[in-house]
Amino acid sequence: MTARLFLWLVAAVTFLVIAAALTWRLAGDRLLTAALVPGGAFEAAAAGPAYDYARPESWAARPRMSGNPAGFRPEGVRPGPRGNVPVFFVPPTAAFDTARWNGRSSDGETATRLAGFLRMEASALADAGPLWAPHYRQAVLGSFLADTPDTRRRAEAARDLAYGDVKAAFAAFLAAQPKDAPFVLAGHSQGALHLLRLLTEEVAGTPLKARVVAAYAVGWPVSVTADLPALGLPACTARDQAGCILSWQSFAEPAEPKAIVRIYNAGTGLTGQPRRGTAMLCSNPLTGGVGGSAPASANPGSLVPNARMTAARLVSPGVPARCDAQGFLLIGEAPSGYPAFVMPGNNFHVFDYPLFWQAVRDDVAARAAAWKAS
Repeated sequence: MTARLFLWLVAAVTFLVIAAALTWRLAGDRLLTAALVPGGAFEAAAAGPAYDYARPESWAARPRMSGNPAGFRPEGVRPGPRGNVPVFFVPPTAAFDTARWNGRSSDGETATRLAGFLRMEASALADAGPLWAPHYRQAVLGSFLADTPDTRRRAEAARDLAYGDVKAAFAAFLAAQPKDAPFVLAGHSQGALHLLRLLTEEVAGTPLKARVVAAYAVGWPVSVTADLPALGLPACTARDQAGCILSWQSFAEPAEPKAIVRIYNAGTGLTGQPRRGTAMLCSNPLTGGVGGSAPASANPGSLVPNARMTAARLVSPGVPARCDAQGFLLIGEAPSGYPAFVMPGNNFHVFDYPLFWQAVRDDVAARAAAWKAS
């Protein structure tokens, strides 16, 4: 091969890489929609029977479970003193099927993927007390990209089916706890969506509200005026506050959250009011309050997982955190070591918990102490 031919090949490969990166950056959300949205009709029966939460195998994480993924700790980090505040954690979307609208989170690769998410996310909360995370018939990933009236109706039906499972699991979780005992509610992504509905329909305006230590509705937009009033809990404004809610969505800079903003503006809030033009709740996990910024030195540890999320190391200091005017949490330039799952627009959605793993661990302990003190 001549030197000139070699240089032409290098130039061609470089051009293709740049073109692919530019296409992903400008049209990644449209490409994902075309590839992932299921094409068939919604059929509840296709997702199989409802889970029986009296059976141990219906839980992705639970007390006394062998190989419990929520018991994971990164290299060099030991479990802290176990508290006695139970945690109900609703896992994120792990079902990537495109042939149906709901997928069983206990099946095959979906279960493997879900266990990885629990290692990187739920483990940050597991020292608060016994952690329960249900399997459920999840709305598949592509359902959240539906962009026509017909597919949106199917996606809504898929989410309703998934929520029915989560509601049943929450009832089983409550039945296993001592009467009037405190508990933590948490979820991520689709799990946070179901958690918000659970707060609205099952907790707000009931005696359960007084038992909530904190609610971590992470990775799903929450409108300060169109959603928050229906949840029955105020936004957390300080780390020594209990009975409140936190929510954030992580982006590296430059951030391009246009896909989320488009969906957010098209939706109706839990109060029945439109979300368009309303502020999003942006909790800062490094301060425990709303808005503001904190430098990397304030982050006691970001979790950096391997590609399959079977192992991870804790890097300290971790990433910085700054809430922007739209309500997104910015983490500065994209950190190294995150080899998979970064979404279009510098969206670090999958790593909303891992980026602030140690801070979340500290946060839930502080709020449990605040609840008991009050």
